[in-house]
Amino acid sequence: MRYAIYFTPRQDEPLARIAANWLGRDPFDAAARPVEAVAELSAAEVAFHTASARRYGFHATLKAPFGLAPNETEASLREALDNFAEVTSPVVIPRLVVGQIDGFFALVPEAPLAELNGFAGEVVRAFDRFRAPLTEAEIERRSPDSLKPQEFRNLCQWGYPYVFETFRFHMTLSGRVGPQESPRLRAAIDSLFADVLQRPVPVDALTLFVETEPGAPFMVLSHHALGRRPARKTA
Repeated sequence: MRYAIYFTPRQDEPLARIAANWLGRDPFDAAARPVEAVAELSAAEVAFHTASARRYGFHATLKAPFGLAPNETEASLREALDNFAEVTSPVVIPRLVVGQIDGFFALVPEAPLAELNGFAGEVVRAFDRFRAPLTEAEIERRSPDSLKPQEFRNLCQWGYPYVFETFRFHMTLSGRVGPQESPRLRAAIDSLFADVLQRPVPVDALTLFVETEPGAPFMVLSHHALGRRPARKTA
């Protein structure tokens, strides 16, 4: 079993609903959704391009998937999330746009946002005590030879290459796409998300996801609103 601390909008928010329809799965419940054709892409093409992102659900990584440290429990993790959320203020992203990172499409901030990066770093530090150290096999699965020196140090120290200086807030929408297919996929994503991306996006909660066994889809376990409000738990 692995846990992850992500940001994702509430299930009833338009951005979350549109993303769930695009990916063909809502991580807040167990129901799969039929993938539909979008713009010039057939349903089969959408399903193919979203397959890798579908298992994780719509999210932005704050604390990457981890096994629990031996001296911690799910209950202690959820309590720590409640406590952290209670004293942490939301961050507002003025606008998300469609971007492409290492070949895959994602929603990213239109401009760098130091407050958002600082918030993400606080989450990494605050919850690292809950993370079991990576095994050698887990490190190898990250293809360490392909990482930059700072990324490799982050992987060894924090369990994930892309934290602090190398952090990039992104909400993944596809797997890697070749240059020939990229224009069609971007056009489809633009047509689907154009209206909702005109609005600011408040990062106003931490969401605890769980992978119950290797390869299982990640599901929402609890949703912890930032600020002095009680956490709204879903399971």
